[in-house]
Amino acid sequence: MVVSPSTRTIRIGSRKSQLALVQTYWVQEELQKHFPTRQFDVETMSTQGDKILDVALAKIGDKGLFTKELEVAMLDKQVDFAVHSLKDLPTNLPDGLMLGCVTQRVDPADALVVSEKNQDKQLDTLPEGAVIGTSSLRRLAQLRHHFPHLTFKDIRGNVNTRLAKLEAGEYDGIILAVAGLQRLGMSDRIHQVIPAEISLHAVGQGALGIECRTEDPEILEVLKPLEHEETRDRCYAERSFLRELEGGCQVPIGVNTKIENGVLTLTGMVASLDGQRLIKDTVSGLPSEAEALGKELANKVRDAGAGEILSEIFIQVNRQ
Repeated sequence: MVVSPSTRTIRIGSRKSQLALVQTYWVQEELQKHFPTRQFDVETMSTQGDKILDVALAKIGDKGLFTKELEVAMLDKQVDFAVHSLKDLPTNLPDGLMLGCVTQRVDPADALVVSEKNQDKQLDTLPEGAVIGTSSLRRLAQLRHHFPHLTFKDIRGNVNTRLAKLEAGEYDGIILAVAGLQRLGMSDRIHQVIPAEISLHAVGQGALGIECRTEDPEILEVLKPLEHEETRDRCYAERSFLRELEGGCQVPIGVNTKIENGVLTLTGMVASLDGQRLIKDTVSGLPSEAEALGKELANKVRDAGAGEILSEIFIQVNRQ
């Protein structure tokens, strides 16, 4: 029997991590509400970023660490679309694939989670030499800039693994995404939400990006109910900024966006790994000009010295 497109089972690709599955099952449930007669199955797989946990992310490459296996499955038509934390999705996608949907963003800020002995401390009151865990060069550079008295140490693994390392005394505090903790039902572990003035967030942080084949109009139509236009415009501006600077997820590039009274404002930052140099600027315009705004801001910070910083970082990371 030939199955018509309207009744075909839709297969959703996901990483196997707890957070990835929480996010994917949320998408599955939302789509089921909109299309109660359709069947949505979840297919899980491990990516390179999930398998290599004993090496810093910056040393094993940055583009597609958490997406490549899912993309191969889509191109081979083993799955119809994949759910990603948008911050993990490269800004340049393989031929035949596209960003089909951006969901409503939750808080994109970074969070400080502290050990039991530091419950009365904030970032600025932690003692000299306190050890802070982060796997993000973006967080590392900005926090070094603002808190040179702290010591920073790489940390890998899923959220539960990182929390276990914190509780075992390996760190005095760790930096995680507010959104991830909220989605995992761990909001109570957020000790301090780090303000944007200290740490601009990662491109796309807090939003989910659904990647799919470009030549599959049925899937694009199915995804439409989950699209959140304001988040999409903000994230398109952020991704354009990152793409123009040719930075992967492991480059110290941070952003902040807002839309107020019909105006999209994009702030972007590039910092050196030691935190000594930090270049930040802002542009504003119409949400429909999101990608152009990202390019404009990239050119502004590049002219102010960001290009030199990024070239130095590329050399430093590849020497390690």
